[in-house]
Amino acid sequence: MSKRGEINLRILIILSLMLLFGGCASTQYVDNERDPWQGFNRSMYSFNDGLDRAIVKPAAKGYQAITPDFVEQGVRNFFSNLDDVSVAVNNLLQGKIGNAFSDVGRIVVNSTIGILGLFDVASPMGLRKHDEDFGQTLGKWGAGSGPYLMLPFFGPSTLRDSPSVIVDRILLNPLTYVELKTGERIAIVALDTVSVRAELLSLEETVEEISTDKYAFIRDAYLDRREFLIHDGAPPAGDSDLYDELEE
Repeated sequence: MSKRGEINLRILIILSLMLLFGGCASTQYVDNERDPWQGFNRSMYSFNDGLDRAIVKPAAKGYQAITPDFVEQGVRNFFSNLDDVSVAVNNLLQGKIGNAFSDVGRIVVNSTIGILGLFDVASPMGLRKHDEDFGQTLGKWGAGSGPYLMLPFFGPSTLRDSPSVIVDRILLNPLTYVELKTGERIAIVALDTVSVRAELLSLEETVEEISTDKYAFIRDAYLDRREFLIHDGAPPAGDSDLYDELEE
């Protein structure tokens, strides 16, 4: 992957992580062939935004205010280590055997030397983090993305990517198979959500500055990012307009 591609991918990853977050959806919008269910999607976007403003964003601000930076990083490392299990399986399903073995190596090293993933000691060893999920696996084997779909609570998706919520977040999540009380499980999910949201607080002003319709911007960023990931950083010609715009 080129240096330009890596930079743009990082930008889009951050923007597309705004799952529950953004401004109020406009009732006036332009038709988009990739978003035929736009009326429903904007309603779900508004619902997610209301939930964010009422609960998630205030919690993220409080979390960031009282949590030392090294603790915040440790929390993100912990959940990233859990995510590597899903990444490894999807790399295997896509036939990327070398990457799958690298992912397994990351899990072993970070779960042991890194103390259950709190420290990322695998990356300095050359075992770099990959980004694969079930939606990418389906895309790898020829499944079209289908219409854009804004999921309640989970945010941007497509008809093809939506099963990833069940496969990656539940079936391939190691915590699913750990015996926990309901309250403990809810607390873990809440911590994951709040820690991700805290990372996005400083980016909201930037998004507001470069977009007059945050719903449309997040949609286009998400869809372009998905194409970028499915084609391993080399999307077909004509799919890089948003990358060019962001770079400028």
